[in-house]
Amino acid sequence: MPTRAPSSPGRRRRRASPPAPSEAGASSPSSLPPSPKKPRAPRTPRGRLSPRGRAALFAIAGAVSTVGLALLALVLGYGHLHAPDAGTTVELDWPAGLDSDEAAALLARHDLVRNEGAMAMFLRTTGGTGAFVPGPHLLPQGLDPWDLRHLLERSSKRPTTRVTIPEGYHRFDIATRLEKLRVAGKNAFLRASADPLLLDELGIERKGALGVESAEGYLFPATYDFPLDTDPKEIVRRLVTEADRRWAALATQHAAGFASLRNTLGYGRREILILASIVEKEAVQADERPLIASVFLNRLLDPTFKPKRLQSDPTASYACFSEPDVVPACAGFTGKITPAINRDAKNRYSTYVNDGLPPGPIANPGAPSIEAVLAPAATKYLYFVAKGGGRHTFSEALDQHNEAVRKLRATSPSAERPE
Repeated sequence: MPTRAPSSPGRRRRRASPPAPSEAGASSPSSLPPSPKKPRAPRTPRGRLSPRGRAALFAIAGAVSTVGLALLALVLGYGHLHAPDAGTTVELDWPAGLDSDEAAALLARHDLVRNEGAMAMFLRTTGGTGAFVPGPHLLPQGLDPWDLRHLLERSSKRPTTRVTIPEGYHRFDIATRLEKLRVAGKNAFLRASADPLLLDELGIERKGALGVESAEGYLFPATYDFPLDTDPKEIVRRLVTEADRRWAALATQHAAGFASLRNTLGYGRREILILASIVEKEAVQADERPLIASVFLNRLLDPTFKPKRLQSDPTASYACFSEPDVVPACAGFTGKITPAINRDAKNRYSTYVNDGLPPGPIANPGAPSIEAVLAPAATKYLYFVAKGGGRHTFSEALDQHNEAVRKLRATSPSAERPE
């Protein structure tokens, strides 16, 4: 048995390390060959889309861009599609609950748009019709779709116009002016100014009249700013509010005159406005208003003056505006007052056939005419007749009046009728 050499002092015998697994596997005939590994796809850096994601995003962006361009072309280019401006306006009562297609059809039916389908698409893509305000609207032809939308929504973006209502305009004159300025439809304003519920809301006293009641006399003549296509009821409210403010100041300023009319004739605000409206229509020169008021008040207060007829032409002609079908003499009325209109027994506004005041105001008086009734001139005049230049000759006695009429007719055969 062979002997081992003794170990050197300080040295340890090293054991052989077992072979590494790979090496053992390679040298072991019973080991299986390693499975082949699939190559890894290159990782996309964080924050970047994969090629497939980028392709999908480009597809979506392309679709959105196409739709956006189409909508932009529709919205900006529709100005070439709206109906031409024929210089007319359309007054219509906008129904509630119309969708975009129905709204476009209604607008096309009234020649407010040229292309119904394009308008329907415009309405759908710009918010629909949920904000459209039902009720009366005045829509001019020739507007672009945005303007139509702003009017139908009564948007604050719609233009504003200045409206001047002259002293002595009646509500029919006001209605015509409002429509001409595209603020409100004539028929809608007339309906609003005669709406019983609105009159009650505004505290307008309604008594004495047998036919249609209205806010006549309470629509104060002044200058106002209104947006186009304003709700007619809002216009009435604003004019009446101004009238209330002016009346309060005048009644306070002339409290003694107001009390005198109440005590002698039983007049309240309504009767004073009726008489002031007559003064407004008769007077041409401002300084004659208190004189004309004194003539009418003297006729009403003087116990010897009978019958109590004011004999004012403008009162009789008002019926041809307010109720022309009731007064036969109003047939064919063109604005000129005729003796037949004055003397028609069915004309309840005529102060030639009816005593005292007419049943309601015949116009909307300004502050000077109201003041003239509250503080009339101190005279004994019972008559006046025009003498030209917007001025009148005033008389206390009938013979003096007849002489003034004779002189007038001698110098001007076509002169106005005497009062």
